[in-house]
Amino acid sequence: MADQEPVKEDVKKAGLFGRFFKWKKDPTKRPFSLRALDIIEKIGNKLPHPVTLFAIFALLTLIFSYIINRMGVTAVHPGTGETIRVINLLSGDGFRFIWSSATDNFVNFPPLGIVLVAMIGVGVAEGSGLLTALLRHLVTAAPKRLITAAVVAAGVLSHLASSAGYVILIPLGAMVFAAVKRHPLAGLAAAFCGVSAGFGANFLIGTIDPILSGLTESAANIIDPDMHLSAAINVYFMMASAFMVTILGTWITEKFVEPRLGEYEGELEKFDTIAANEQKGLRWAGIAALFTVALFLVLTVPHNALLRDPVTHSILKSPFMTGLITGILVFFFIPGMVYGIVVGTVKNDKDAIKHMTNSMKGLSSYIVLVFFAAQFVFYFKKSKIGVMIAIKGAELLESIGFTGIGLVVAFVFVSAFINLFMGSASAKWAIMAPIFVPMFMLLGYHPAITQAAFRIGDSVTNVITPMMSYFALIVAFAQKYDEKAGLGTIIATMLPYTVFLTIAWIILLVIWMLLGLPIGPGAPIYMP
Repeated sequence: MADQEPVKEDVKKAGLFGRFFKWKKDPTKRPFSLRALDIIEKIGNKLPHPVTLFAIFALLTLIFSYIINRMGVTAVHPGTGETIRVINLLSGDGFRFIWSSATDNFVNFPPLGIVLVAMIGVGVAEGSGLLTALLRHLVTAAPKRLITAAVVAAGVLSHLASSAGYVILIPLGAMVFAAVKRHPLAGLAAAFCGVSAGFGANFLIGTIDPILSGLTESAANIIDPDMHLSAAINVYFMMASAFMVTILGTWITEKFVEPRLGEYEGELEKFDTIAANEQKGLRWAGIAALFTVALFLVLTVPHNALLRDPVTHSILKSPFMTGLITGILVFFFIPGMVYGIVVGTVKNDKDAIKHMTNSMKGLSSYIVLVFFAAQFVFYFKKSKIGVMIAIKGAELLESIGFTGIGLVVAFVFVSAFINLFMGSASAKWAIMAPIFVPMFMLLGYHPAITQAAFRIGDSVTNVITPMMSYFALIVAFAQKYDEKAGLGTIIATMLPYTVFLTIAWIILLVIWMLLGLPIGPGAPIYMP
């Protein structure tokens, strides 16, 4: 064929085989990297909606409970010595359980109430404009030499406001860079790094933490029905990760991403600073936040404080930690109300309730998802398939000697790979937690370290997968500054973040494990 005719090439520029030959490239053929991404996108688009996925998993649980029960497979619980048999949910008793427990499964599913309660406070803070103004102030008030770090750090902080970072901060990052005569796409990339690649890091507890810890607790109860986990089980590791993401994200942006993009040739826009009334609102909101923190300290620090355990006077196992989600509600609600009153976005009780209601509107699809996820989780728990898999899996891993840090690192890569095809963190963890949390518990690892490893993998590939729900929006933001920007543009720009953050985060996790540091309050590396 004519397009495969070999031609000579300069020896100095050629490779081993290129010293003699070079095949002509087909100009109509897409690069391998883009063709590989097309395959990933095609596979991802063929996956059912998460609601349908959980309905299918629930049905499969019923079928497998029948098959495994009929096979007579048993396992010995290493903790209690009890002989475990899978319960057939397609039996008469199983059908009665399915029929009568649907509502209880839904209502008692831990993430549901946690998220609904948290969003009452977050709704006021977001609806009043506090969170938006706070993010804008953070990136505009920083010195120019710290602007990249401020954008990345603001992205990490945006996890407090659910999806606000994607919608508000990412285009804001591009605008800030444009305002200081830097390439807007570099600002977009820096913000995208903090918001999405750094999703498993934060300086404070965010809205995703109660969701994941609730799913982890449900999975841990398969092995230990009395185990209770707070939303703060990853907070120590998460804070250290936030500093790492900020520092490394800044370095990648300035050493790799920005030089590759070169000088921006388009028109640079002027960026408006925060209005005087917003600055006043932020000052008063800051005072309100300090007051709220002081209130928490009064309720927890004294030995006989009201929210310490009344018997042991412990803080780790106390009403405060058990009801931490109430603290999150209050922490967002009070400053949000104060800010709204100062700037005029909250004039009366009706405005505050409107903001709460609007935050709930965005949860409608999540509530539907929770119903089917809850059925799957409780079917899985009732059938004892999870315990059986955990025991057999732990025995297998022990028999081949694949345990310890290597196993945890491998789990990071498994999570990162699955994240390429399934975007929702809560949906993935609802599927993975019932398998891996009990399995790791039986190998001696506390659920907190399993959740932390999952969050690393769930974060680092967010910025390179088209399956991430906001990916199309990021492409649209980029096209404002480059009409030719497409999926390949975003992938090529964000790939360095994925590579370097994966390596650095795993190193941080390994060091953490080697030092035996707790992952969060009352959350050690190993089972007590």
